[in-house]
Amino acid sequence: MTTSNKPISLAGPVDADVLRTVELNKFLVEAGLYESVDESARREEVLRELDKIVKDWVKQLTSQRGYTDQMVEEANAVLFTFGSYRLGVHGPGADIDTLCVGPSYVNREEDFFIVLHDILSQTEEVTHLQPVPDAHVPVMKFKFNGISIDLLYASVSLLVVPSDLDISQESVLYDIDEATVRSLTGCRVADQILRLVPNIENFRTTLRCLKHWARRRGVYSNVTGFLGGVNWALLVARVCQLYPNAVPSMLVSRFFRVFTQWHWPTPVMLCAIEEEELGFPVWDPRKNPRDRTHHMPIITPAYPCMNSSYNVSTSTLRVMIEQFQFGNKICQEIELNKANWSALFEPFNFFEAYKNYLQVDIIAEDDEDLRLWKGWVESRLRQLTLKIERDTYGKLQCHPYPSEYADPSRQCAHCAFFMGLSRKEGVKIQEGQQFDIRGTVDEFRHEINMYMFWKPGMELAVSHVRRKEIPAYVFPEGYRRPRPQRHVSHQQQKHASAGMDDTEPCRSVRRASASPVHPKTSSPLSGNVSDEPTSNNQTKVTSNNASGGSQNSPSTGNVEQAKCSSSSQASEKSLDSIASGSKCVEVEAVCSGDVTSKHVNCFSHVKDSAAPTVAVTTTLKRVAEKVVLELVGSESLGGNNADLLQIAEKDMGNVLAEKVHFAGNGVSQSGLHEELEV
Repeated sequence: MTTSNKPISLAGPVDADVLRTVELNKFLVEAGLYESVDESARREEVLRELDKIVKDWVKQLTSQRGYTDQMVEEANAVLFTFGSYRLGVHGPGADIDTLCVGPSYVNREEDFFIVLHDILSQTEEVTHLQPVPDAHVPVMKFKFNGISIDLLYASVSLLVVPSDLDISQESVLYDIDEATVRSLTGCRVADQILRLVPNIENFRTTLRCLKHWARRRGVYSNVTGFLGGVNWALLVARVCQLYPNAVPSMLVSRFFRVFTQWHWPTPVMLCAIEEEELGFPVWDPRKNPRDRTHHMPIITPAYPCMNSSYNVSTSTLRVMIEQFQFGNKICQEIELNKANWSALFEPFNFFEAYKNYLQVDIIAEDDEDLRLWKGWVESRLRQLTLKIERDTYGKLQCHPYPSEYADPSRQCAHCAFFMGLSRKEGVKIQEGQQFDIRGTVDEFRHEINMYMFWKPGMELAVSHVRRKEIPAYVFPEGYRRPRPQRHVSHQQQKHASAGMDDTEPCRSVRRASASPVHPKTSSPLSGNVSDEPTSNNQTKVTSNNASGGSQNSPSTGNVEQAKCSSSSQASEKSLDSIASGSKCVEVEAVCSGDVTSKHVNCFSHVKDSAAPTVAVTTTLKRVAEKVVLELVGSESLGGNNADLLQIAEKDMGNVLAEKVHFAGNGVSQSGLHEELEV
């Protein structure tokens, strides 16, 4: 596969560009993005000590296995860095991504995760040691003298590892497994990026700036479906190639100009995709059907070339494009001297951007259990976004927010994540039609409950909240500030013009626990996590069970009913009402699942008052809250027809494949409009 490395412009900076670059550098320093000289020296010292530990570890194993004295003397391990530290864009408190490369007779399973783990556990400077052998890229996490370290291991096909080993050479990939290839990829990609950019210092300043911008705007998170560090590095490197003589202020502006106009899913590539004879799979939508479904391909430049941004969904791509448009608009104002750099880094007002949200509450017995439980749930949140897209055929859009929040008033270890919900732009307005995603959230909870290391006290709740009901603890000052004039996206403007307003009549169901009752065992796999099959389209569900448990569960919910008046005007119908004249449910606090009285006030629960009927009855047995969203102008969706879902996914994949343009024997880098300005 080929890519065009022809620059868009060779123009260099004028005086105004140089001045804006000076101002940008000053802003980045004042924002605290650079570490101190002392911290930098501490990092270097930590790496020297860690390098000595792994070298001694390999020599010890070599001696124990009966090799000659000469082999023991020559035995060696080499420590490499990658990620933000290797690229030179790390900030204060950032971790150091490290790779230990050892000889063929030192393996990962026993020697690294058992022997070296024991050595590190007995090292006084090492704390918070956490091995993760089953990760996609096996890693050992710990702190060394307060510096966070992520340590990978790769065993290469050499009896003696030379101190000057060049891991950029394909020869290091001979006769190794795919897990080892993945461990080597981070270092190989970082080195290749630095080789391919025309000016390393300009690249570093621009990348440091855009990573900070992405965090402020809520689009920095690979696990949530946005972009992580390597993704942003590859995008910035590509812009540096397109404008090789530009200074950082120019590159930041050109970044937004380029990717506002990019034709996704045309891939971003720094170089041609290499197809070596080693047999490892590379990204190629012509051969691999799964690659055709990728929405925002950003291809790594080192063999085996892969899509580094496969986590991106249609919803998160939409959010990022909107943020690119925001950045492009501000940069244009900066170039016209109508704004300064601080305007570009204004935080995104996520909790004022939508009318409806999903709130995912995660609790555990203590902070350590919460760390493990939260890591598992967070790694699966992207699946909830994908499932909602799938079950609503893309008509209900999700905006997962990467930040986590904690309620200090709770008596248990707690954190919460939020997702903004909105209907897809252009959906026709038809009164009285709904989205019902109860079954979707049900399926998500069922997968979450398969966590192999579940412990009593680990609970999950999914709730539907409206903007005015967002809890106070998400706001920095702890209270809701008056709503300022906020930036309105093109999508929101069109919604407003279509007659959508901010009126919020009563809702039918506001909150319910999504936490199952777990048996008192070490793993949820042995528990009864199955639910009765229930159609998403049914209008009434009745059950005395609470949160997936038995009828004898001590936390069985007492679901009552409450009347509330509904508006007679169609324009004032709530997005989440079930039908005209529906009943609403009040919210009070109570525990759910099998949590004990120790966890009082951990979750919210549904309480009702007397009323003849409720349009749709929900129970805590349904894994999630009854999230019934009437998105004005949408059709009733949410049925789990497997055949229809497969057809929809297949059609989406075909459409994406058609948008990948091929030229000769490769993929054309035709991601830009011809009229792109320089």
